[in-house]
Amino acid sequence: MENLVIKERLAKLRAKMQETGIDYYMMPTSDYHNSEYVADFFNVRAYFCGFNGSNGTLVVGKDWAGMWTDGRYFIQAEKQMEGTGVTLYRMLDAGVPTLTEYLQANMQKGEVLGFDGKVIATEIGKNLEKSLRKKEIEFKYSMDLADSVWTDRPALPCHDIYVLSDELCGKSYKDKLSDVRAAMAQNNTQQHILCKLDDIMWLTNLRGNDVECNPVALSYAFITMDEFFLFVQSAEVTDAVADYCKSNGIVLKDYHQFVSFLGEYKLKGDTLYDQRNVSYAVYKALLDNTEKSGYEIRNIEDPTELMKALKNETELKNIREVYLRDSAQLTKFIYWVKTNVGKIPMTEYSAAMKLDSMRAELPGFIELSFPTISAYGSNAAMMHYEATEDDYAEVKPEGMLLVDSGGTYMGGTTDVTRTIVLGKISDEIKHHYTATVVGMLQLANCNFLEGCYGRNVDIMARQPLWDLNIDYKCGTGHGIGYMLNVHEGPQNIRWRMRPGLEDAILEPGMIVSDEPGVYIEGSHGIRIENILEVVAGTCNGDGQFLHFNQLTYVPIDLEAIDTQYMQPKDIKALNDYHAEVYRRVEPLIEEPEIKEWLKEATRAI
Repeated sequence: MENLVIKERLAKLRAKMQETGIDYYMMPTSDYHNSEYVADFFNVRAYFCGFNGSNGTLVVGKDWAGMWTDGRYFIQAEKQMEGTGVTLYRMLDAGVPTLTEYLQANMQKGEVLGFDGKVIATEIGKNLEKSLRKKEIEFKYSMDLADSVWTDRPALPCHDIYVLSDELCGKSYKDKLSDVRAAMAQNNTQQHILCKLDDIMWLTNLRGNDVECNPVALSYAFITMDEFFLFVQSAEVTDAVADYCKSNGIVLKDYHQFVSFLGEYKLKGDTLYDQRNVSYAVYKALLDNTEKSGYEIRNIEDPTELMKALKNETELKNIREVYLRDSAQLTKFIYWVKTNVGKIPMTEYSAAMKLDSMRAELPGFIELSFPTISAYGSNAAMMHYEATEDDYAEVKPEGMLLVDSGGTYMGGTTDVTRTIVLGKISDEIKHHYTATVVGMLQLANCNFLEGCYGRNVDIMARQPLWDLNIDYKCGTGHGIGYMLNVHEGPQNIRWRMRPGLEDAILEPGMIVSDEPGVYIEGSHGIRIENILEVVAGTCNGDGQFLHFNQLTYVPIDLEAIDTQYMQPKDIKALNDYHAEVYRRVEPLIEEPEIKEWLKEATRAI
């Protein structure tokens, strides 16, 4: 069916493009800080194509439009863009050009590429400059064309900032800043631009509420060897925040004046910036200043990213406690689903709301760490499917329900996935489910040498599925923030090394997810996700060995396990894990009937 709403919006955009002399207009999924999740104000790409997944880039030409996204969203994007006339480009699929390759092949010499430079990362902008130089493509990067077409556009978010205590963070802002300045000195730089919101919040021990499910405030930081400028919306600064900043030497500036500040500040030497997280507009303003001053801007990985990833002892202690309480609550939810399916009306959405309300009852709950994914049956084949109040499937006593969820609490941020059996499932599904569990536990139990990257251990989770000629088209694991973003780097676990994506050696103090899965379009989806802590193990003549400790303790559904697809060591791994689930979670559950169910759900097989 033709989607007239989207087509009308695209027609208005093309009229504006013609008026401003733009031949192609590009819209990513990003805010001014290259955040993964963005406020409604920044949902420009979704407004013009209908696809609302967290990753994708839309490019609109005079008589064509294309949207690029990754394997997590192929099914969702195809469904949401049906009838819009927008072409889906499945990233990394054979024969599919990248966005840059498409522009190289289709833009004519001297044409104009437009975009809002505040929402395009420097890395992307510079790559486009290089790729399109031979065609003498002109860039117009100071225009947000959506402003003139999207008449009821939501306002820029603006909420109070709040302060976390040093006791809760385990390290003061001043101590963290001292570490950052040491890194600046090591790199022979006198200034450091910080644009990534969770990095700024971690460094300052501040938090906000400007991005859904991320406790961050829209902000920029400009760091010198003797000054610290924090750019925020003035309406967000409470008396407590103002006092905190004054006592810590943080100079508050207006959020909207950051670009002009960069153009006027008298530089004292080279400037450190990370082009992945600094916008093209900010980069251009800084570049103009450095050309006048004679100094350089130096693209160096933001030192706060690794500092933030290596959790201190206070953070780790709190994280372990938070994950245990969160695990107990999810265990109660699984019992509720299994007990009530087919007896009371249940939908994907109502199940998600039930779990969300249960999490909100836990001490220190702040907000969800991401919108709960509650996907029944074939909907679970869409990795990041999200049921809504108006669009959901009925949950029946057959098949499976996949629930991926998490919360942010005073003391940690959680993320966990379980796929729950509700009734009869096929032998094929049992085979896929068992292979997923075997892979998850293989990775969780592996021993590896210091110096390994996530890509060195990814095969532990993926091999049981590759043996079936199945792949889940995404990474196996990501880092997780401390009372911050549910996805953080630089650590990750994936098999493919992709240019432009950060990577880091796995070190003690890092936490990372472990989430293999199977996604069969039109049939079923399976994901089992635990969170792991990297810890030091044996040290001998062969080196320092590392391994993982579990943070997640939630039953794995034995109704979907078929032991004919498991080796004795796999069965032992599952039994050992379930014994720990029962030992740790049972004391946190008061209801006798749930205790009895948990004992059966974690029985040795």
